[in-house]
Amino acid sequence: CAHRATAFARQQPGASRSPLPGVLTTTLLLFLAGLQAAGLQNNNNELVRCIEDLKEKREEVHRQITKDEEEKSKVQNDLQVLTKRLSQLQAESERKKANLQEYDRTVQETEAAYMKILESSQTLLHVLKRETVSLSKKTGSRPGQMQLMG
Repeated sequence: CAHRATAFARQQPGASRSPLPGVLTTTLLLFLAGLQAAGLQNNNNELVRCIEDLKEKREEVHRQITKDEEEKSKVQNDLQVLTKRLSQLQAESERKKANLQEYDRTVQETEAAYMKILESSQTLLHVLKRETVSLSKKTGSRPGQMQLMG
């Protein structure tokens, strides 16, 4: 397109006038005018094609912008959904971590209480055996044969 526009700008009317007399001059002038008119028409056609090409390229860029804007909108929507989900997961995770700590504390306390119960039951069993032996000696019976007194 630019080459044709430059060629068009170089053409100047009257630059090819000749000192030939009469009909020859008129014929030559008409011929040159015809060439110039044909050149102008060719240049005009080329300019119209260039303008149409530019319009098509503009439309393509406009379609790309529209497509990009639609994708941008979708991505922003997805980002909002994902951000909301991330927030929910973080809150849920914190709640579960608090529950886990509560379970850990309860297990530790229960195990400690159980150990105390075991120690107490062992102590109680030891005391009971000692008392059984002591009572057996006093009553003269063997420890496994003791009867309950009522």
